[in-house]
Amino acid sequence: MGTDNQTQVREFILLGLSSDQDIQVTLFVLFLVMYLVTVLGNFLIVLLIRLDSRLHTPMYFFLTNLSLVDVSYATSIVPQMLVHFLAKQKVIPLLSCAAQLFFSLALGGIEFVLLAVMAYDRYVAVCDPLRYSAIMSGGLCTRLAITSWVSGSINSLMQTGITFQLPMCSNKIIDHISCELLAVVRLACVDTSSNEVAIMVSSIVLLMTPFCLVLLSYIRIISTILKIQSTEGRKKAFHTCASHLTVVALCYGMAIFIYIQPRSSPSVLQEKMISLFYAILTPMLNPMIYSLRNKEVKGAWQKLLGKFSGLTFKLAA
Repeated sequence: MGTDNQTQVREFILLGLSSDQDIQVTLFVLFLVMYLVTVLGNFLIVLLIRLDSRLHTPMYFFLTNLSLVDVSYATSIVPQMLVHFLAKQKVIPLLSCAAQLFFSLALGGIEFVLLAVMAYDRYVAVCDPLRYSAIMSGGLCTRLAITSWVSGSINSLMQTGITFQLPMCSNKIIDHISCELLAVVRLACVDTSSNEVAIMVSSIVLLMTPFCLVLLSYIRIISTILKIQSTEGRKKAFHTCASHLTVVALCYGMAIFIYIQPRSSPSVLQEKMISLFYAILTPMLNPMIYSLRNKEVKGAWQKLLGKFSGLTFKLAA
């Protein structure tokens, strides 16, 4: 019976945020602008790092990876959501839903591991600056980046495969903004306790383990900063970590609130808003955080704009 019903589900209906047409048009414009800012901001960060040789360091190599992950994550969710704001039938095919779940889950996992890698980079820079270049070699940076991408992808592949093997019966309404893992699991017409345990275990491995590594890194970093005698030295050391620490607080805070929690909370509306924040606002804010709080990036912007202004002046003359 369950298998027969499962074969009937070829598509899902995403309820989204609102059924009011006027509100949906307003949300379409708002999120379209935010998405374009996200793509442009992250693209400019990658371009800036590429063009300025002073930014060819491990920290900015990892930041390039983070920007690519952010753009890809937003792209896995936002375009489909924008289409649904204007569509009467908010339908997503089964295969598209599975693909969306895989990519969003994979990219989220990659970002968590990548932030832990970036914390290790900051730890070496502050706690062992004389050996920084020797430790953070090009080979090690490449291996750490590959590890981030592979670990997130493998976890997502397993979770997506397990989830879409569940019998969905005739239930095809997903009360969420996208094909999010917990929202899809809730559609199953069988006991999903084992799936929830698997989600919890993978969350601990791929979310809490990197988070603990970030905490350990910053405990050592703060301890080292406090031992610095000069106020100027402490400020300089802190500023090398401020941008990364801000991004860590945003990304890990939202994800932990969603996945590491009692089963009864938060509400579906809270889940939607948190997922929206994580899918759109965080990727949009990350390049701004690194641009506004980082002296090297601001200096590179000024240099690039100076060159552009000079070129424009010559062309005009």
